[in-house]
Amino acid sequence: MSSHLRILLISREYPPNVYGGAGVHVEHLSRELARLAEVEVRCFGSQKIAGGHGQPAVRGFSGPAGLECTLNPRLQKAFEPLATDVAIAGADVQAEIVHCHTWYSMMAGLWIKILHGIPLVITTHSLEPLRPWKEEQLGSGYRLSSWLEKTALESADAVIAVSKETRQEVLGCYRVEPERVHIIHNGIDLNIYRRTDPLPVLRRYGIDPEKPYLLFVGRITRQKGILHLVRALPQVPAGVQAVLCAGAPDTPEIGREMAQAVEEIKKVRPGVYWIPEMVPVPDLRALYSGAAVFVCPSVYEPFGIINLEAMACETPVVASRVGGIPEVVVDGETGFLVPFEQNPSPNFEPRQPEQFARDLAAAAAKVLGEPERARKMGKAGRARVEAHFSWESIARRTLSLYQTLVRK
Repeated sequence: MSSHLRILLISREYPPNVYGGAGVHVEHLSRELARLAEVEVRCFGSQKIAGGHGQPAVRGFSGPAGLECTLNPRLQKAFEPLATDVAIAGADVQAEIVHCHTWYSMMAGLWIKILHGIPLVITTHSLEPLRPWKEEQLGSGYRLSSWLEKTALESADAVIAVSKETRQEVLGCYRVEPERVHIIHNGIDLNIYRRTDPLPVLRRYGIDPEKPYLLFVGRITRQKGILHLVRALPQVPAGVQAVLCAGAPDTPEIGREMAQAVEEIKKVRPGVYWIPEMVPVPDLRALYSGAAVFVCPSVYEPFGIINLEAMACETPVVASRVGGIPEVVVDGETGFLVPFEQNPSPNFEPRQPEQFARDLAAAAAKVLGEPERARKMGKAGRARVEAHFSWESIARRTLSLYQTLVRK
C-alpha cells in the first residue's frame, strides 16, 4: 500500500522530548507512515527536521514567552498547552487529514479541522475522566483538560482506541457514535526491542548479574501503581533484586512519597535499585533482557506499551488485570494477570491495597520459582508481539482509516 496522502500528526511529545507511551507511539507511527505517505509532525519543543525520502518532517512549537508570570504553577500546566496549540494551528496547513494524540494537542487539531475543513482523527491513549489523580498535577486546570478532551473527541471524525476496553470507555464517557470509534492497538519496533546481552549494562548500574531481579519501568504517577509494587517488595522471595526505572514524577509531592517509600524498603530489604532518570533505550533493552520478571502494577492502563517492550525482549510479565492489558498479556501463557478490584471512590486505587500488593508479590514469586516455565513464557511473549503488534501493520491500518475519511 502506498499513498500520496498528506498527513499532519500533532503531539506534545516527540524525540528527544519523550516521557511516556504516547510519545513512543507517535515516534514510531510517524516513521512507519512516512514510508507510505507524506507526513508532517508538529510537536511541543524546538525540533526542526526537513523530512522527505521516507522520513517525517518535524517542527516544534512553543507558546508565547512570559505566560508563567500570570499563572500559578499548576494552572500553567493546563493553560500553556493551549498557547502552543494556537501556534501550531496558526501555521500554514497543506495536509488532507490531521491526527492528534493526548489532550495537550487536541485543540490544535480541532481548530485545524474547522479552519481548513479536513477530517480530524484522535487517538485516545487515556481518558481524563478516568485519571482523577491528575487533579494533583493540574489543580482546577484538570477541569479544563477534561473539557478540552470532551469537546475534541465529540467533534472528531474518527476516534482511535488503543484497546477494546478503551473503546468501551470512550463510549461510556462521551457522546461519540460507536461507528466513529475504531480499535487500533499500539505497536513496537521489533528491531529495537529484542533480547540482548544485559551484562555490561547491569555492571554499569551496579546490579548483581548473579542474582535474579524483577523490573519496573514507568513514570512516577498514581496511574502506574509504582508505590504498590514498592510496598510489595518485602514479600518477594529473598535473594531477588528489584530494579525500578521510575522517573518524571507527576508532582513534587509524589516524587517525595516515592523517595520515602524506597528509603523505607531499603532498610528491610537489600538489592533495591532505583534509577530515577529516564533510561536510554539501549540500556532499557538490556534491563528487560536480564530481568527474571517484569512487573506492571498499573491501576489504570488503556494499553501498556511497556508490556510489549518486555515481551519483545522475551521476559515474562506480571501485570494488573486492568484496561487493555489483558489484550496484550495472555494469562498463564506470556505471564500472569493479577486481579484488581477498584476502590468505589473515584481515585482508581485498589479496594484492598494490601491484598493487591500480596497478589503482585505472589505472581512474581510464581514466575521466579519456575525458571523453565518462565523461559517458555518469554518465548511465547516474543512470538505474540511479532504476530500482532508490529508498527508496519498498525501504520497500514491507520492509513486505511485516513483514506476512508478523506474519500468521504
